[in-house]
Amino acid sequence: MSQQKQEIFGPVALSATLTTNIIAPAAAGAGGVGYTATADRIRLKHIRIVNKTASPHNFTLFKGATGANAAGTEVVGVAKVIAANDVYDWYGDMVLEGTNGFLVGGADAGTSLTFEAEGEIGKV
Repeated sequence: MSQQKQEIFGPVALSATLTTNIIAPAAAGAGGVGYTATADRIRLKHIRIVNKTASPHNFTLFKGATGANAAGTEVVGVAKVIAANDVYDWYGDMVLEGTNGFLVGGADAGTSLTFEAEGEIGKV
């Protein structure tokens, strides 16, 4: 079993487009999206979305190819509404690996919601 490095991803503001790469595993010898490493597997355990505004906003996260949000690949918060000045926490075990291991998504209004996650980075 390979050794895993604990990592915090973000915080980063979600954009108003649902095809923004938020986190992606790095190719061998390259840096990933959302962190600086040369890892090729990410295991997310906790995602927190913060609404920093005085209005409700929603978000959707997809797992799949880079910059894509195909139907059926929604994984967290399908148009999930977060009340004004509130947070949403997801706990689970999501592995991001390879060319279909991108976490992609966004919000209904740019920079209204902030994404942060905790997990592990390691080799396959």
